[in-house]
Amino acid sequence: MDESFMRTRPVLPLLVSMALPMVISMLVNSLYNIVDSFFVAQISEDAMIALSLVYPIQNLITSIAVGFGVGLNAVIAYHLGAGDKKKADTAATHGLLFSAIHGIIIMIVSILIMPVFLRMFTSNSNVLSLGTQYSTIAFSFSLIIMVGLSFEKMFQAVGRMKVTMISLLCGCICNIILDPILIFGIGIFPKMGIKGAALATGIGQCLNLVIYLVIYVKRPIPVRINRQYAALNKEIDLKLYAVGIPATLNMALPSLLISCLNALLALYSQSYVAILGIYYKLQTFLYLPANGIIQGMRPIIGYNFGAREHKRVKKIYEITLCMCAMIMAIGTLICLIASKQLIGMFTSNSETIMAGQTALRVISAGFIASAVSVASSGALEGLGKGTQSLMISLCRYVIIIIPAAFLLSKIWGPIGVWNAFWIAELLTAMIAFLIYQKSAKSNV
Repeated sequence: MDESFMRTRPVLPLLVSMALPMVISMLVNSLYNIVDSFFVAQISEDAMIALSLVYPIQNLITSIAVGFGVGLNAVIAYHLGAGDKKKADTAATHGLLFSAIHGIIIMIVSILIMPVFLRMFTSNSNVLSLGTQYSTIAFSFSLIIMVGLSFEKMFQAVGRMKVTMISLLCGCICNIILDPILIFGIGIFPKMGIKGAALATGIGQCLNLVIYLVIYVKRPIPVRINRQYAALNKEIDLKLYAVGIPATLNMALPSLLISCLNALLALYSQSYVAILGIYYKLQTFLYLPANGIIQGMRPIIGYNFGAREHKRVKKIYEITLCMCAMIMAIGTLICLIASKQLIGMFTSNSETIMAGQTALRVISAGFIASAVSVASSGALEGLGKGTQSLMISLCRYVIIIIPAAFLLSKIWGPIGVWNAFWIAELLTAMIAFLIYQKSAKSNV
């Protein structure tokens, strides 16, 4: 139960040991996203389009859960580093309570708004029906998602990354196994189509939470949830939301971007909407592993910041940046070499494959530059500087890319939208580096 190793172990081995379990689990999660989309694509192209249209709201729900969890992670790690266990326990207790409240509200609201949301992007009755079926079941598990991610961030805050890996692996593997069984009706199970994909996801999330609960009871961690800490605590609650709200917005901004780009691309063809959805499934193979490194880094950088180890904080950031850049370089190479095969996994339409191949190659030009934004934003969250992190994400997902996509589409059509990606990544990387350097100097 001693978490002081985050201050004493050499940085590179420590970061690798903390990040590797998360990278593995994120890769498996990426595989699940690909497999899920692959099986849904076998139903019909309408089903794939429906999944693409639901994705922004689905991502928003996950963003709220993860974003608030990032705030919880940062506050717990900071107070443990500062040696104040009581405040760490208070943060854990309040974080769980607030997450449960968030889950109930989001479940009700998201299910109610989906029919109206879907009609904003399509008039196809089959797509509307499939999207509503999928979202109603998927969003019914919002409470499970919120509470599960709170436990995930608690375990990460104290360095128990292997527990998180085991839980995520079990949930993802469960999803992968159940997808074909419930979608196509194998054995005694009825054929549920797109509803089966949603139910498989929900069951996997339930298993994820059960594992956290069992391990929390059987193998105690340095922070505990206790009724005595349930009373309102203005200082702790403000800290949770001061990091959690910007982190939530950071993760929710892609949903806003996707919705805007869907509306823009739908003017040309629904096939471009499908291509954008396919890209966002494929890019998880890069950004989720990179996010695994960030998740391993956050508690370390937060703990050392709380312990006033500023030189160590700088080294943690630099190593994280190099690791993220390596992942992005590999992803760029794969997209340039195998773009046709990657798009072909999700559609047999030759025109869609050709257009998707071009899109993937153009977008991949910005992958390496994005490592600066990803590492800087994650490090700032770990330091409790949520507002600065949000500034980076606003540049990356709204301020630069949306106007660029609109203007370039007027000149080059859909190709202009794809070029807006790498332009936004390059400009944001420059801004992110300056923001992080300025914030880091103010801590010394």
